[in-house]
Amino acid sequence: MEHINHSVRILEVTQENAQQRIDNFLRLHLKGVPKSMIYRIVRKGEVRVNKKRIKPDYKLKSGDQVRIPPVRVAKENILPSPKLNKIAQLESSIVYEDDALLILNKPSGLAVHGGSGLDFGAIEGLRALRPQARFLELVHRLDKATSGCLLIAKKRSMLRALHEQLRNKTMNKQYLALVKGSWDKRLRTVKEPLLKNAQNSVVKVSSEGKASETRFKIMQRYQGATLIEASPVTGRTHQIRVHTACKGHNIACDERYGDDAFSSEMKKLGLNRLFLHAAHITFYHPVLEKEMTVSAPLCERLASLLEKLQRS
Repeated sequence: MEHINHSVRILEVTQENAQQRIDNFLRLHLKGVPKSMIYRIVRKGEVRVNKKRIKPDYKLKSGDQVRIPPVRVAKENILPSPKLNKIAQLESSIVYEDDALLILNKPSGLAVHGGSGLDFGAIEGLRALRPQARFLELVHRLDKATSGCLLIAKKRSMLRALHEQLRNKTMNKQYLALVKGSWDKRLRTVKEPLLKNAQNSVVKVSSEGKASETRFKIMQRYQGATLIEASPVTGRTHQIRVHTACKGHNIACDERYGDDAFSSEMKKLGLNRLFLHAAHITFYHPVLEKEMTVSAPLCERLASLLEKLQRS
């Protein structure tokens, strides 16, 4: 089964969408249409701006008239039902919301967006929960196994403002991680360059890698483990996980960069997920015109593990 949008639509670009690339604009207005099809209809000239052909990287201007042709949309690509348990649970995971911004305490095991065989991720789930929201876009990402603060913009102006803060490194994130062994209090910064393998996304320390920096602070020492706070200055893939592992302090239950013996000990105590949690995020809210810090509490499994560990 498929749904066909039979009529040509002419949309006028508002100030809110100015400077947006045409391909991203079309993805917003053609929900469920594969990216490859969007590029095809642009290349074939079926999409026109001010009655002229354009390239996929064309940046829209306020007042532009965009012609969107009829497009076949597969039924399978519609948003998941908000009645699904996993999605309904997202509602209780929202830690902050206003007209321009939503902050989710993302559960471990949920990808930030669908794809790679996944039916849906956090962003698709939130769109199903908020069908009236005209705009919902991820500000940044978290690994599937990592839980905690995930920012979702409800307005393009908010997305632009927060992206600028990420670029200028004025947004601060603090993660909590339980790592193997006794962390050396003198180890406050790790600056090992990181290289990502394009084939399997495995990251390693390499002189050919990108400059990376993470700052660390000891929160609590336990027998055989340390709870640390990690603040990434750069935002490389798997940065905290690799920066801790390269110093011999692997994160508990890290399936990719972990220490088997340490993870096995933690599993016996009931841990069944990566112990990495985005606990706090500090940023400037452009609408409220103030700096904000939002926190996401540890899930029950992480909190109960800490209670079981012997403090040292």
